[in-house]
Amino acid sequence: MILVSAMHITAGIYVNDWESGLIKDIDAWVEELAPANLDYHHHQTGEDNGDAHLKRMLIGHQVVIPVTEGKLDLGPWEQIFYAEFDGQRKKRVILKAIGF
Repeated sequence: MILVSAMHITAGIYVNDWESGLIKDIDAWVEELAPANLDYHHHQTGEDNGDAHLKRMLIGHQVVIPVTEGKLDLGPWEQIFYAEFDGQRKKRVILKAIGF
């Protein structure tokens, strides 16, 4: 297994179909549920990225993917996506092999 994890509180990782219409739908869905530019309580701390924290909770911050003979076991249309919701800081993704 491989753990893929976004190492920042305003970024996410998910698995889905790499199809442009679906990607736009996902972006619109998270924006509808956690719109930018609202007056979030988090903004009272001097930050302005309350929506990015909530979007990360919706998408999730990590996935675990099975591996067989050194290859990711993804479905025929599946891809791993990194979702960036707040580009203000440097970010990283970590990959951890489990069970090798």
